[in-house]
Amino acid sequence: MRCRNKESSNGRHTAKEKKEIVLRLLRGEPIDEVARELNLPVHVLAQWRDDFIEAGTEGLKSRPVSLAEKRLKAAQAKIGELGMQVEILQEYLKKRGFGHRRRR
Repeated sequence: MRCRNKESSNGRHTAKEKKEIVLRLLRGEPIDEVARELNLPVHVLAQWRDDFIEAGTEGLKSRPVSLAEKRLKAAQAKIGELGMQVEILQEYLKKRGFGHRRRR
């Protein structure tokens, strides 16, 4: 499968496109010929190949951490912060004599 110089609207290649290019290199196509065909520098293709070998397709993604993961981490941090505030307030209230009230 030949991967022509398809680029996304921002001029960058998607992880899928990079994978196809890297697979061509791993199948034995000369890196200089592929670079010339796609109008890309050889060092860029070499870096993609090395990243792919090191981390598979995940290594070729521009943004390895998804928005959902970032939001989850932020939410977990906020939960931890709020939990600490609750503990501090409970200690403060206990010292002031507003400790354990009986629940009905």
